[in-house]
Amino acid sequence: MPNIFRDVITFFGDIGIYDVVLPFLLVFTIVFAIFEKTKILGTDEIEGTKYPKKNLNSMVAFVIAFLVVASSRLVAVINEAMANIVLLMLIVVSFLVLIGVFYSEDEEVILEGPWRTAFMGVLLVAILLIFLYALGWLQDIWEYIVNNWDSELVGSIFLLLIFIGFIAWVTADSPSKKAAKRAALKNDD
Repeated sequence: MPNIFRDVITFFGDIGIYDVVLPFLLVFTIVFAIFEKTKILGTDEIEGTKYPKKNLNSMVAFVIAFLVVASSRLVAVINEAMANIVLLMLIVVSFLVLIGVFYSEDEEVILEGPWRTAFMGVLLVAILLIFLYALGWLQDIWEYIVNNWDSELVGSIFLLLIFIGFIAWVTADSPSKKAAKRAALKNDD
């Protein structure tokens, strides 16, 4: 049984929706919005109010969008960049959804202090591992680390992590200093 929706998506790809139409609309919209906001191509004054020249803004944005679509390399870069941006947005939204687990309905924090920070760190690492696995990169990274355990890169990464941990430990405020800062802030109010 054929999958009608998959066939429609394939048809859209065949007629150039993804390689021509969508990149054209994206570039046109962004360039037009920039021209409207900056008014770089001039303004028209109507009843004492300055308006951007929409006809010039739209024509230049139209030409720029067509020039971008004419270059298959630019379209490939745009498609790759947008896919990565969407992936990054999904990672951030997933992280925020999981952080929301630590808040009650009336926006009170369920976990506080170092426990909340520790759980947030664990969640961030877990989300990154999930997305690396979904991309198929986790297996490659793991094999590289296992096969090159004695390499300079792996040693450099561990040394860098040790340095970062040491710097964080040295520069962290002691609990007594934190309490003194909070008391000073309360007295200032």
